[in-house]
This record gives sequence, C-alpha cells and structure tokens, in this order.
Amino acid sequence: MARQADLPAIEAIITGAYTPFVRRIGREPAPMRADYAALIQAGTVHVLETDDQVLALIVLIREPEALLLENVAVAPAAQGTGLGSRLLAFAEQAAVQAGYRSIRLYTNAAMTENVALYARRGYVETGRRDEAGFSRVFMAKAVGPPASERIRSCP
Repeated sequence: MARQADLPAIEAIITGAYTPFVRRIGREPAPMRADYAALIQAGTVHVLETDDQVLALIVLIREPEALLLENVAVAPAAQGTGLGSRLLAFAEQAAVQAGYRSIRLYTNAAMTENVALYARRGYVETGRRDEAGFSRVFMAKAVGPPASERIRSCP
C-alpha cells in the first residue's frame, strides 16, 4: 500500500509515463489529472519499490461486480523490465483474494500499445465509447476459478 510519503515519487512516475501520450491524445491523459493524495488516503494505490525507491504503481478500486484496474504506471527508466507485468499479476491475485471473478479496465483508444498489451495478457475488449472527453477502450479479464467450480467437503 502506498503512503503519503510516496506521493512525490508517484507523481513523477505518472508524469514520466504519460507525458509521451499528451501529443497523441491532444491533452493530458486522465491519470495525469487524478488526485493521488486522495487515492493513497483511500487505500487504492499500491507501489512496487526496489531498494526503497518507488518504481511503479497500480491503482485498484473495488467495485460491486469487478475489481477496477484504474491505472498502472512504471517509471520510464524501469519500463521494459517486467515491473508492469508483475503489477498486473498482483492485480489478478488481489482480485481472486477479494472474491472477484473479473478485473476490468479502460485505456485511451490512442494508446494502441496499451490495448495490445492488455490483449496479450488475456483482457478482452468489452466496448468503446467517449467518456469524460476521452475515447476509451473498455476491457475485462476473468480471474479465479470458473463460476461453476466449487469445493465440497465430504461428511
């Protein structure tokens, strides 16, 4: 879980990770506008650190039907090292532990590499629509055992 002391590092990671998309989208992506102090306070931000340095983060929000993967970001210097994949695996584990059967997310349609990455990780596109002034791609992934599976103890 992130602490308020992590806020400067989190904000720096967000800036570094999303600034390259500003020109493509035509404005700051939604994660650059989020209130990370409030998200930390709500207990929804998790950080991945190495040698006490925050290198990546994920924002997970509990919803009634699915765990929402609100954001995942890796510091530019650490991109391509597998930290994002580790955070996605963490999200799946957190979803299963919390009793969810699926994770949902959305990303900007202009972030085509993100859409492709999530598809490679087993996420399926569930829709596209404009929301909050952004063209978004919505995706979901089933996690945990199938709904039809159960464990029954013998008497």
